[in-house]
Amino acid sequence: MVEQGNLGPHGRAEFDRELGRLESDLILMSGLVEQAIHGALTALKNRDIERSQQVIDEDDRIDQTELEIEKTCIELIRKESPLASDLRRIVATLQIVGELERIGDYAEGIAKISLTMGSQPPLKELIDIPRMGDMAVNMLKRSIEAFISRDPETVRKITNDLENEDDAVDDLYSTVQADLMELVKSNPDNAERATYLMWVAHNVERVADRAMNIVERSLYQATGELVSGTSQVDTTS
Repeated sequence: MVEQGNLGPHGRAEFDRELGRLESDLILMSGLVEQAIHGALTALKNRDIERSQQVIDEDDRIDQTELEIEKTCIELIRKESPLASDLRRIVATLQIVGELERIGDYAEGIAKISLTMGSQPPLKELIDIPRMGDMAVNMLKRSIEAFISRDPETVRKITNDLENEDDAVDDLYSTVQADLMELVKSNPDNAERATYLMWVAHNVERVADRAMNIVERSLYQATGELVSGTSQVDTTS
């Protein structure tokens, strides 16, 4: 017999529907954030000022979605006295939407940098930074996939994969920084535009870091294990 907690069979069915809606809203928010990162980087590369402003304006929708998900999570905890596994799922959702909101802020930050640059072309052709962006967004997609799966082995595999991908993003970030510093050394007048691109690269690198945070919360949901970098605390016992 499946444990029902304090809900009863009918209450359990409704609670599961609420959890399903919560998951759908989180997937929607993740999609908005992915679009924001892609949009901000594409607008920067193409010097599309109008698209940059659109990314900034659309951040309000991401923020509003976060608030709605948070309210739902709090209401489910307040009304339903969820079981431990359900509580982990709700708490993980709360934490993940916070991470997604911050990624949305990084996209907004990139768009604002683009506006600050105005009609100036980037200091160098944007190749490595968009590559970083593609890698970071893929990490985000995989981290959400891990959360949705709720299967411990799947989550652990994705976590291991993303650790390697995060290292690759970090390596590319270091390359971008080194290249920009060389351009500044060769001509100090390049410093301002180099700084803009360093800020952009930093924001993209932080997207990858946030994706790692999400997959760690996905592991917590699936197993009860709290992980941060190389340290790990098992809370299942």
